[in-house]
Amino acid sequence: MENESEGRKPRTGLSAKLRDLGQLMKFTLSFTVVFSSVVSYLLVPSVTFDISSVLLLFVAGMLVTGSANAINQVVEKDTDAIMKRTANRPVASGRMGVDEAWTYAAVAGVLGIFLMAVQFNGLSAVLSALSLFLYAFVYTPLKKVHSIAVLVGAVPGALPCLIGWVAGEDGFSLGGWILFALQFVWQFPHFWAIAWVVYSDYGRAGFRLLPSAEGPTKYAAVQAVLYTVLLIPIGALPYVFGMSGMVSMVVVAMANFLLLAQCIRLFRRMDVGSARRVMFGSYLYLPIVLLALLADKAS
Repeated sequence: MENESEGRKPRTGLSAKLRDLGQLMKFTLSFTVVFSSVVSYLLVPSVTFDISSVLLLFVAGMLVTGSANAINQVVEKDTDAIMKRTANRPVASGRMGVDEAWTYAAVAGVLGIFLMAVQFNGLSAVLSALSLFLYAFVYTPLKKVHSIAVLVGAVPGALPCLIGWVAGEDGFSLGGWILFALQFVWQFPHFWAIAWVVYSDYGRAGFRLLPSAEGPTKYAAVQAVLYTVLLIPIGALPYVFGMSGMVSMVVVAMANFLLLAQCIRLFRRMDVGSARRVMFGSYLYLPIVLLALLADKAS
């Protein structure tokens, strides 16, 4: 979506409004988040594929995640406006009013949590509400305070796995926590790579997301390496505890070592190009790992 040139009339009509709503909820990001929740739901041993349940979980997840993303854009409208990658977002650009965005966020959040409670169970609804609150009201403002925001944000970032598992099992168990741990640790090299690539933009907005106060340093790179190393034993846990088979363990191990190789490359070269490779590699990592686990789900 291109920025409006000066003097050009803003887009109007239903299609323009729908595009703005898609931007407000960060559709692609929300889809990725909800994808992990749906796969985690289907990984529950007692759950079999049912299209209506999958669609309901997907819709509820998109509403809750979209609500959190909308609140994020309202809170960060001023900083979004000064960053190139976010200046054209609907609230930051002025195409959508703050009150309108808040209304969407409130309606979507309440409806999504309600669907989780009615169609699945109360515990998954509580976790959904917790995830929304942590992302919108704790992680979002903390981004300007300290790099610990990445640690805090990794909790709501990994909760969709636990939400999906709890929705299917109606309770906590080891499988849900393993999936939570996998997505929790994955986020560190993922978000640090993003912060490395857009460091200048983040700097203008006052965001502090790299682990080193000095920005892209060897310390930041070695942290990405260490957290990726931690993914290797976590990736073996689904096989160890009978959630999936040997084939998926091999696929997950290969994905882990490939991501680790990219992080080591970043440590050696210390350039934006290597950080971008980690970023794109991490985008591919999660769907490959989750789909491998699902395809090899233990009976």
